[in-house]
Amino acid sequence: MTTSLSDTTSFSDFDLPAPLQHCLRQAGMTEAFPIQAATLPDALAGHDVLGRAQTGSGKTLAFGLAMLSRLHGGKAAPRRPRALVLVPTRELAMQVADSLVGPAKSLGLWCRTAVGGMSFSRQAESLSRGVDLLIATPGRLSDHVRQGTCSLDAVETVTLDEADQMADMGFLPQVRELLELTPRDGQRLLFSATLDGAVGQLVRTYLTDPVTHSIGDTTTNVDTMEHHLLEVDNRDKQDVITEIAAREGRTILFVRTKHHVDRLATRLRARGVAAGALHGGKTQGQRNRVLGDFKEGRTPVLVATDVAARGIHVDDVSLVLHVDPAADHKDYLHRAGRTARAGASGTVVTVLTRDQRRTVRRMTEKAGVRPTYTAVRPGAGELSEITGARTPSEVPVPEAPRPTRPRNSGRPPRGRAPHRRTTHPRTGARH
Repeated sequence: MTTSLSDTTSFSDFDLPAPLQHCLRQAGMTEAFPIQAATLPDALAGHDVLGRAQTGSGKTLAFGLAMLSRLHGGKAAPRRPRALVLVPTRELAMQVADSLVGPAKSLGLWCRTAVGGMSFSRQAESLSRGVDLLIATPGRLSDHVRQGTCSLDAVETVTLDEADQMADMGFLPQVRELLELTPRDGQRLLFSATLDGAVGQLVRTYLTDPVTHSIGDTTTNVDTMEHHLLEVDNRDKQDVITEIAAREGRTILFVRTKHHVDRLATRLRARGVAAGALHGGKTQGQRNRVLGDFKEGRTPVLVATDVAARGIHVDDVSLVLHVDPAADHKDYLHRAGRTARAGASGTVVTVLTRDQRRTVRRMTEKAGVRPTYTAVRPGAGELSEITGARTPSEVPVPEAPRPTRPRNSGRPPRGRAPHRRTTHPRTGARH
């Protein structure tokens, strides 16, 4: 069964526990997004659900409210979570947790994460106390299962979020291994932008007679997203990028390499643009600080590698700029999905030189978008019209200082060997 909805429904129309309803009202959430209105009744009824919807459509609450409602009134045993959400990246895990910890608390439930880059022993300690809803990345959860700090035999509901991204990142073998450890009669919810290939095989193997809901266009927000190709001379490219970054509004700039991220962020700050740098080479603490500054508006510009496209969900990003063209049409769409979220409008711009024109146009055709082509130079009226570009202040912006820690904070006592963190052989426990 496939359903397509466009109208919203009140959360009060659903059979949600009273504390959960109160929590939603307190947060100012009264109307459900289409994916929530479509999937909640079936998920609450215990059916397996297949949700096909674009990033930014409200999927987290769609599965989260159903899972928490079904957990209400129970209590987890040590090291045996009762519900599991698998996600491709630690950033996405943190954001799912941010959305669900409050509602879980309102029901007296414990919601925790298990992701790479964070303390394994602290996660093990949390699991030993009992976790009702565990949000995890496949690599780190596999580590916990192997070391006996987590068992999946009591999991009542499993949600696979961004299943297509997990397939693209090579995590499906681990996902299948983990699913095999959960009860076969448990509920399975799967959310993905695409359902073909490996994701389709996953659905056929692990979901039982799933109710399928497809919401809107799952590749691009054609009604709320504008796509532009801006051709520049090589000598003008840095100035054009800087003027675009100096615009008002939250902006993400995508580049291909970690080195380029750091170099571009430094150049932007030197010319007066408050920019943060995000890539896989930074520690989790550094990544959390950069993301926090971006979300709170202290740093309106984020320069990132594709790690951000795979897991960062921040509302009110009004422009996505491909400084380096995406590697393929899938990466283009994942990057583009950072804007025009939850019904908001947004602009997606690719800066290209003459020699990149043919490759980029082929890629956008494959992505199913028809961008507007414009040749621009620094200070051009069209540049400002399309992107809101402005002349940078040229007043250098210092990099945000790292918070100071008390002396010996986080260090093992003298004479004791430091804790060795376990890493996954394939992922290095980075995810």
